[in-house]
Amino acid sequence: MTSPTGGCLCGAVRFRIDGGLRDVVFCHCTRCRRFHGHVGAYTECARSDLTLTSDEALRWFTLDGSSRGFCSACGSSLFWSREELETISVAAGALDEPTGLQPLRHVFVADAGDYYEIADGLERFPSWGT
Repeated sequence: MTSPTGGCLCGAVRFRIDGGLRDVVFCHCTRCRRFHGHVGAYTECARSDLTLTSDEALRWFTLDGSSRGFCSACGSSLFWSREELETISVAAGALDEPTGLQPLRHVFVADAGDYYEIADGLERFPSWGT
């Protein structure tokens, strides 16, 4: 099996993942909605499995212990991280297809925007979940 790859819209940030990916978790928290412009859709890998193959435009914004990686050239949302975790979340839309990923669950549904409805049968958690 080949290692998944991905990157930002303009190509200034590219990465490879040399390990397994978790299926996609949809985060409805206010911060994800503001960072992505809508719901955050993240897969996850071991931090040690992520290799940045081009990162000159990668920048990080940190607030309350959470860091969000984005491309400073095109603005693409790419990563979410907490320093104490051995994993890093990767924006599912930043992956090159085919991803082979499936939807898994919704988290922070108590913070969901008032302009949409969660209409699938996936598991839902009012906050972080498990």
